[in-house]
Amino acid sequence: MHELTAFAERYADAWSSQDPQQFASFYAENGLLQVNDGEPSVGRDNVTKTAQSFMSAFPDMVVKLVELRRVDDQVQFHWHWTGTNTGPGGNGNAVDLRGYEQWTLDDNGLILKSLGYYDETEYQQQLNSDK
Repeated sequence: MHELTAFAERYADAWSSQDPQQFASFYAENGLLQVNDGEPSVGRDNVTKTAQSFMSAFPDMVVKLVELRRVDDQVQFHWHWTGTNTGPGGNGNAVDLRGYEQWTLDDNGLILKSLGYYDETEYQQQLNSDK
């Protein structure tokens, strides 16, 4: 579990890094990232594009590891995300959310599948509030 925690901490740092390629390097070549019920991003190039969209919209985005949980043969990465929507077309609103990703890892310890979940209603309220 120690190695997995270190991996998760580096992963959170990569989410916060403003370097989408660094983030995507945690995924298998054919890895999948899906956020809530959104369209899955399949393959490192598409995972990079998804990460870039979040990083561009929230240039000060910080993702912190809250805890890891083993659930059968999967890992739940629970996170705390903060950021301000000051990227292109942004409205300056801050978000402060908690959620998790459920990972399936491959034999090399890379993410084969990540299913991410957060409260979309809460996100939209924070993002679109009149302050």
